[in-house]
Amino acid sequence: MNGHANIVGAGLIGGSIALGLGRDGWTVSIIDSDPARVATAIERGVAVESGLRRDATLTVIATPVSAIVEAARAALADTVGVVTDVGSVKESVVAEIDDPRFVGGHPMAGSELDGLDGADADMFSGAAWVLTPGDSTADKAFATVSAMVRSLGADMITMDARRHDEMVAMVSHVPHLAAVTLMGLASERAEDQGVLLRLAAGGFRDMTRIAAGHPGIWPDICAQNRRAIVETLDAYLTALTELRSSVLGGDSDRLVDVLERARTARLNLPQSAPPAAELSELRIPVLDRRGELAAVATLATDLGINVYDIEIAHSVEGARGVISLIVDSVPAETLIEQLREQGYKPSAREL
Repeated sequence: MNGHANIVGAGLIGGSIALGLGRDGWTVSIIDSDPARVATAIERGVAVESGLRRDATLTVIATPVSAIVEAARAALADTVGVVTDVGSVKESVVAEIDDPRFVGGHPMAGSELDGLDGADADMFSGAAWVLTPGDSTADKAFATVSAMVRSLGADMITMDARRHDEMVAMVSHVPHLAAVTLMGLASERAEDQGVLLRLAAGGFRDMTRIAAGHPGIWPDICAQNRRAIVETLDAYLTALTELRSSVLGGDSDRLVDVLERARTARLNLPQSAPPAAELSELRIPVLDRRGELAAVATLATDLGINVYDIEIAHSVEGARGVISLIVDSVPAETLIEQLREQGYKPSAREL
């Protein structure tokens, strides 16, 4: 799939998407609130032209979180294609934009470099990219955005916007704030103990690496996802207090238990896609109605099943279609059972 794409926001993520789409044969236009950034993007070959093409197949909103809703509404009014965004907060965005052509999105990728200096066509390779379709999202729009996600090498995950915000608070927002806090504490102590930061080795550097990210985006993120971030911070503070008690009281058994559970969880973090021999294709006949594609993808996510490819074929006769999913073979049976319980009639074959 390729055609014409608009990128709204000539920053790190917008620039990386533009480079990736351009490499895949898309013609990319770019706009930004700063004309100098647009000029730089064109000079560097990130995009071929400036402006918002009305006939674009796809428009990606890559602005700061607080500007997404306004930019998305403008794109929906001024273009005829699909619109998606890349903000790290989704509930407020999806609630504000009720349009069949809009698909909420969030690529879980980034760089320590700011703006176009860090833009990389391979940034999303192997990264998770969450899609949060709304109730009104059309299957065609969802299919267009999911195809873009796969073309950029990312692993697509589909879920409800509120659930996304709760999960991202845990795996992204609070870890960033924790790294910032630890880095700030070390910096303060370094003023009195000049050798401290010289002793900062691998573990400390790994834990605080994300603190080098651009600070300007975080006030908006914290404001937009305040509820989930505060709830997660509260849980983190409770866990730290319990850990402090174990250390203070010399409770070695409790300490070892915490360390072992964390080690096991860390070693079991999911890896990239398995070989084709371990994958299966599920074919699911569906009524040709809005939301079927997103509903099946969301069910797979709820069951913890990775979807490596997804598409829908519409029937030329009648109001039916067939959804095709590529998933892990072992848990595929669980998905099949759940689909049958919901009235679908899936079939499966190994690749």
